[in-house]
This record gives sequence, structure tokens and C-alpha cells, in this order.
Amino acid sequence: MGLSSMTGFASTNGSAGSMSWNWELKSVNNKAFDLRLRLPQGFEALENPVRQALGQHFKRGSLQVTLTVQGGEKAEKITFNSEILEQYVVLATELSKRLGTALPGADALISLRGVVEMTTAAPNAPEQQERETAILLTLNHAATALARNRKKEGAELATILAAQLDHIETLLQAAQASPSRRPETIRQRLQEQIATLLEIHNFDAQRLHQEAVVLATKADVREELDRLGVHIKAARELLQSADPVGRKFDFLAQEFNREANTFCSKASDASLTAIGLDLKTTIDQMREQVQNIE
Repeated sequence: MGLSSMTGFASTNGSAGSMSWNWELKSVNNKAFDLRLRLPQGFEALENPVRQALGQHFKRGSLQVTLTVQGGEKAEKITFNSEILEQYVVLATELSKRLGTALPGADALISLRGVVEMTTAAPNAPEQQERETAILLTLNHAATALARNRKKEGAELATILAAQLDHIETLLQAAQASPSRRPETIRQRLQEQIATLLEIHNFDAQRLHQEAVVLATKADVREELDRLGVHIKAARELLQSADPVGRKFDFLAQEFNREANTFCSKASDASLTAIGLDLKTTIDQMREQVQNIE
């Protein structure tokens, strides 16, 4: 249960016979699942199994995965190519006659490219399969450790987000209880504004009263407060979800921001404006934390 972060690190070692290896996994936030895999030469066959294994553990984030292998040297043997040597001898004999020079010695001939080569014998199929199975098992241990680290950081994020949601709810309660939203306060403020206008210009009082009522209705922030309350409930449900909720939380944070902007644009009182600015600041901080949720 709970959130998972998209940042973390894990490193796991393994060995089989004379071979030892190390998996290193680094994870940072990303809108999708992006895997960057570094495998040593000779282990390219592991790429697809590695991608499938990590895809079962993680749904979002940018993962940099590196496999380092040491030891496990393959048996070496000398290969002698008599056909290539014969071609070199024929060519050397022809040049010796043409230029009047001595024929090269055996040490010079066997040092020519392709005559004598050191080759390594690849491990047999059962041995190779056993090594790859052990390496993938170690990868699973590393992925489990990384998931555990991401879950731990996710729990810390959940605590921060819960506190921010509590603060947003406190601000909503303050806005709902603000004296500036009381009908008598709104009526008095409009009366004062209308009286000022009537002193300056000769307005139609009835028409002006109708317009004032329309403006007062448009300035009411009740709907924004109600929607923000619904968003808080939805956000708290996401905090308890066992599924990856980063995308949903990111969208919900945008909705929080949209309502806060509308609230600020409608606020016609200094106290409501101050609440709106505090609301926007807290929501912006929440959006930054949400960016790191898987």
C-alpha cells in the first residue's frame, strides 16, 4: 500500500565459478518507463530478459542499468593457418627474386597477420545458460531492492503530500468562514461602491443595482471551494492506493491549480486574496512533489 517514488539506487553482486558480476540500478523521474541498459560484450542475449524483468517491477521512471563482469576467462588456444602462410611464402619468394633480397625467416612469417592467432573457446550451452540464469536472478534481487527504496521514499512523499493537503483544507475552511463572504458584508461593500459612483456620475440606480447583483454572483467563490474540497478527497484516496498513481495525481494537481487561479481572480477582498495566494503557493509545492510519484 502507498506511493512509490521514481528515484532510487540499488547495487547487487553475484558470482558463479571464476566469474563475478555487479548490477547497478539508478532511477530518476520520467513521464514514462525509459530503460537504458549497458551490457558487456558477450552478454547481449540478456537484453530482452532484462527488459521484461524490470518491466514487471516498474511502470514509470528513467532507469540506468549497468552490468559489470569480471573473471570467467574462456580457454585460449593457438590457431595456425597454413593456407595463409603458403600465400605469404609465394609472395615473399616472388618479391625476393624481383628485388634480389633474402627470403624472410620463419619468425617474420609467423608474425604476419592471420598466420598464428589466439582464439578463445566459448563456454558450452549448459554452462552459458547456468551463468545467465544466475545473473538474471541477481538482477531480480537488485530490482527488488530498488523497488523497496522507491517505496520508502514514496512513503516520505506521502507524508509531505498529506501535510500539504491538510494545509489546503485549512485554507478552504478559512475562506468559507471569511466574513467578507457574508451576504451583509457583500451588500455593504456594493452599497459603498454604488454610492461612490452615484456621487461622481448620474447613473440609473436600478440598472446599477442589477449589474451589481450580477457582479456579486460572478465573484462568488463557493463553487471553487466545493471543487477544491472534492479534489482533496480524491487526492487522499490516491495516497492510499497500491497502484501507480503518478499520472492521475499529476492531472489532479493541475485541477487544483486551475481552481486556485479562478479563486484568486474572483477574490474581491484582501483577506480572500491572501488565502488564494497561500493556496497557490501550497499547490505549486504539491505539484513539485507529485512529479516524482510513480
